[in-house]
Amino acid sequence: MLSQLKLTQIKELQEICEKEEPISLKLNWDILRTRKEQEKRDFFYEKNGRLIGFLGLYLFGTKVEVCGMVHPEHRNKGIFSTLLQEALTACAREEVSSILLNAPAPSISGKYFLQNPLYSYRFSEYQMKWKETSLSHSPDVMLRKARIEDQQLEVELDVQCFDFNQDEAKIFNERIKGEENRSFYMIDYGGQTVGKITLDHANDETWIYGFAILPEHQGRGIGRKTLINTVLAEQEKGYSIFLEVEVSNKNALKLYTDCGFQSYGVQDYYEIRLEE
Repeated sequence: MLSQLKLTQIKELQEICEKEEPISLKLNWDILRTRKEQEKRDFFYEKNGRLIGFLGLYLFGTKVEVCGMVHPEHRNKGIFSTLLQEALTACAREEVSSILLNAPAPSISGKYFLQNPLYSYRFSEYQMKWKETSLSHSPDVMLRKARIEDQQLEVELDVQCFDFNQDEAKIFNERIKGEENRSFYMIDYGGQTVGKITLDHANDETWIYGFAILPEHQGRGIGRKTLINTVLAEQEKGYSIFLEVEVSNKNALKLYTDCGFQSYGVQDYYEIRLEE
């Protein structure tokens, strides 16, 4: 795992960068805290013993997200380009189908860097936080811990709801099962298992991930009831509750907004076209 010193240095650099611009960097702290020792997916640029540049790779099946930062006083010196080239070299050793570079939408420095024909805009994503509102528990929707026999359905949900192929979904699920802060739940309704939801807990926060209902069971209010039950349970435990959703996903966005979630940031994603 990354040492506590490295994690502290990354956090300090993040705070400096976010103070310079009104942004929220998506560094996937749930993943950073549980990196395997043998993984080479974090890249550092230091000067006089001080961390001034960082870039992380985050694998989701065979898709990779990239996010990084450079100290404001050391920008326009090729540091980020150096880190990115190291990361792309590492990607070449993995089975990677696409590489997405993530930048906060308001970031002026990020937009400047992305003015390159090698980077093409793909989509944007809202970061949302739940604001307390009146909600009612639904007893007909049940959450239970995922079991070994649920693994194939978990994979199938990623294929049907998140545009994974079978191999990507299997690789992704095998990897995230080792992340100690995550709890994996299946959604039962009417005597059937119809979906899943994943919760990540850290620093008094709950992040909702992998929330999916099988297509044949959508449109029946199951997702809304599941989300409300989850929010109420996490609120009772004292957690602040967060999630992310693509800007173009109007149905999900309406659901989250109706249930009390409010956007506090936007992340843009650009696909990196590798030079041949």
